[in-house]
Amino acid sequence: MGKRVILYLFLLFSLSLQAQSEEKALSTNDSTRIDSTTVTQSSPFKRAIKKFMNFSDFDTLYISPNRYNYALMATHFSNFEYYSVTSEQPQPQKLSFSPNPHNKIGLYFGWRWIFLGWSVDVDDIYRKTNRKNRGTEFDLSLYSSKLGVDIFYRRTGNNYKIHKIRGFSEDIPSNYSEDFSGIKVDIKGLNLYYIFNNRKFSYPAAFSQSTNQRRNAGTFIAGFSISKHHLDFDYTELPVFLQQTMNPGMKVKDIKYTNANISFGYAYNWVFARNCLACLSLTPAIAYKASDVDAETHEGKAWYGKFNLDFLLRAGVVYNNGKYFVGTSFVGKNYNYHRNNFSVDNGFGTLQIYAGFNFNLRKEYRKKK
Repeated sequence: MGKRVILYLFLLFSLSLQAQSEEKALSTNDSTRIDSTTVTQSSPFKRAIKKFMNFSDFDTLYISPNRYNYALMATHFSNFEYYSVTSEQPQPQKLSFSPNPHNKIGLYFGWRWIFLGWSVDVDDIYRKTNRKNRGTEFDLSLYSSKLGVDIFYRRTGNNYKIHKIRGFSEDIPSNYSEDFSGIKVDIKGLNLYYIFNNRKFSYPAAFSQSTNQRRNAGTFIAGFSISKHHLDFDYTELPVFLQQTMNPGMKVKDIKYTNANISFGYAYNWVFARNCLACLSLTPAIAYKASDVDAETHEGKAWYGKFNLDFLLRAGVVYNNGKYFVGTSFVGKNYNYHRNNFSVDNGFGTLQIYAGFNFNLRKEYRKKK
């Protein structure tokens, strides 16, 4: 039974920085006032930077911080992905591939913004699996009140299945499915974004349990992302009856492309009951893709640069009364690549179900005896 140690970092600036701001406020009240004429005024640039870096500057009517130092959480992860290969000439054709969902369970201990724990592959518990068929998945999301970071790396195995075909023989049933080992994918990337209405809207409340959203609030989100994709598609591994009728434009051997995009979207936190929060966020992105394509067409191996539209989706539902929390969340990414008579649509996401509790009340919230 394979076990992995996984480090999940949730960037909860609102925890530590909130404590710092409160301690500073207390020390200021206890000290004597300094004549304003003796205080050196900082430059507008320094004041702007200081305000931007103040991650504890939020409206307490809308957001309340976590009052505890530690947390214990049990969680279940399911990873999903799919790939669709399409060609429009001489006739529209489409092949869709996806592996079985990959499931893991784990137990994690948290301190402020760090979670450490063990995860176990569910497939190892119930049945023996071939490790050579597995891929490697790493998704790290860091949430703060103003800024967010997504770091991801995925390398697939060879356990895909053909689960949908279009434009081939009518004799093929609609529920046709068959194992396919001709796809190997390598993706790595970084996504950065800024939350505009950060004084009233909290991403950490929905995805990292570090704050509590008390009132409904929405915000615009803007960001930048860069990623590298490598798709090795061996169409000769397809069944013979598909190879004989597939469009020449689909006979692509190898695609490597770099994806750079600028995104702008909207997120909304809905407090539908006391301590209950639902969050939905959709961020479209205009992406520029510079690619290296090796295809069995008259074009041969060529470079392409083109703009496409990508998407990033986040959704979550959580109950958090400050002490105990339970919820679920989903983060999904979609990428599109198009050239003359060939396109690839791929997406992957992670569904998480979790439950846990906080303990060890922080000093500033303890009642004085």
